[in-house]
This record gives sequence, structure tokens and C-alpha cells, in this order.
Amino acid sequence: MGTIKFGSEVYTWFMDGYGEGNNNKLPHMIKVIKESGFAGVEPMVLEPYDTYWLGDCKDPAKLKDALDEAGIELAALALICKWDQPEETESERACADWTIETLKLFPGAALGTVPLPDGRHDLEQRRINLVNNVNRVSRRAAEAGLQCSFHPNSPPPSIVRTQDDYDVVLNSLDPKVTGWTPDVGHIARGGMDVIDTMTKWAHLVNHIHYKDFSGNGPEPWAQMGTGKLDFHRITEWLTLRNYDGWIICEDECHDAIGDPDGVTKQNGQWCQDNLVPLVG
Repeated sequence: MGTIKFGSEVYTWFMDGYGEGNNNKLPHMIKVIKESGFAGVEPMVLEPYDTYWLGDCKDPAKLKDALDEAGIELAALALICKWDQPEETESERACADWTIETLKLFPGAALGTVPLPDGRHDLEQRRINLVNNVNRVSRRAAEAGLQCSFHPNSPPPSIVRTQDDYDVVLNSLDPKVTGWTPDVGHIARGGMDVIDTMTKWAHLVNHIHYKDFSGNGPEPWAQMGTGKLDFHRITEWLTLRNYDGWIICEDECHDAIGDPDGVTKQNGQWCQDNLVPLVG
């Protein structure tokens, strides 16, 4: 059986107007994530890579201090760019290279590549541009000794949200240098069956995100364990395939807007009660 560890994304704290007032609170988020029973954290890096999402922890030494003080691991950094041009823009390249250099200082932490939703116009060409740029980033990261994982999403402007999108993009990833992060909530929101989709590209799975799906259009997300997704079955799927990696919880339910600390703590307890026993 592979080793499965549970961690938390930080986006839960950035839902109230994209985090106004949360700038430079990453150490607080890390502390709450640890108190919630999680072993790792996945912060975000948004191009251009200013200090908004990381605050003072943009300095790798300060990030390490915050992690060490809480006693928690850096599971990954999620790098978010449009990547919709034939080549990386100068800013995208700089952001990716900064992320790679930072991750080299945190052995075992993965590089997650996440497309920034920006509309489904020129879809065919932009999907090609996206996957070519993601492969370029992953090749540079792999040369630096990093594990890479591509993370699709499902807001209406996303260009990798439907079965057709997945068929084009996931089949075009370079499996020698990058894997895939199934985000089970985004898969369901895109109209796909979670288990069938994960089985189809099982050879790429090297990181995973859990969020619960309500099935409601205007409020698509539910707090962990209260929606339509069968996390027990999904976790059993991972254990049967000897999955060795992180399960990252990323709650985007409405309650998280006003109480990200409380939602994170409740999710940590739910995972301890319901999922941790399944992974041994």
C-alpha cells in the first residue's frame, strides 16, 4: 500500500473578494491547517508573482520558518497562469522559474500547474497552447528534480472542464514529466463520473484534490462530507492502486467565506473520522 497523507489548500481563505485582508496571513493559515489535523499545506502562486498570495512567505526562508514552527510540510505550490499564448509570456516564464527555484528548497514538494479560467473563446487553439506551455514548464521542473501535476478546474470560463476538454488536454500531457491532479469536485461539476474519469487516466494520477459537490448551479460546492461525492469510494480507489501521495482538501463552500478557520477544522476532523481509517 502506498503512503497517503492529508493536506489542505489555502484557497479557502481567499474566497472573500479574493482574500482582501488575508494578505500576509499565510503563517496563520499554516497554523490552522496543522491544528485541523492535516500534515501538509498547498499555497498558491498567481502570475505575476507579487506578494499577494504568499505575503512575506514569498521569501523561502520565511516560508520555511512558518512551516517549521507549525510542524507541517509543504505539499506543493499551485502555479496559476493563463498559458493561452503559443509560448509562455515573459511574466509567466518568470513566475514559473521562481516557483521551480523555490520548490528546489523544499524536497518532496510538488509543482502543480493550474490554468487560470479566462473564457472558452478560441477553445481549440487555446487548449493546444495550454498543454504545450504546461509541458514546457514541467520539463524544466523535472530537470530540476521536481514532481509535476496538472490541475484542471471547472468554472464556466475554464478551458479544461468537460469530457472533451479532458480528452484533448490530458491525452496531450507529456507523461514523462508531468502527472495529473484529479480535483473530484471539478470533475463532477464538469458533468463527468469521478471514478470513471480517474480510471481512464489512472497512469497520470500523482496528486489529488478533494472538494464536495452540491449539484446546485449557483452554489456548486458543499462542505466536505455533506454533498454528493462518495469520498469513501474515491479513497478506496486510491488505496487499491497503491496511491502514494497527497490528498489535498480545498473547500470552496459558502460557509468558508465567513469562517475559513472553522470550515478547515471541521474538514480536518471529518477526514480523521471518515478517511484516515481507510488508508491505514
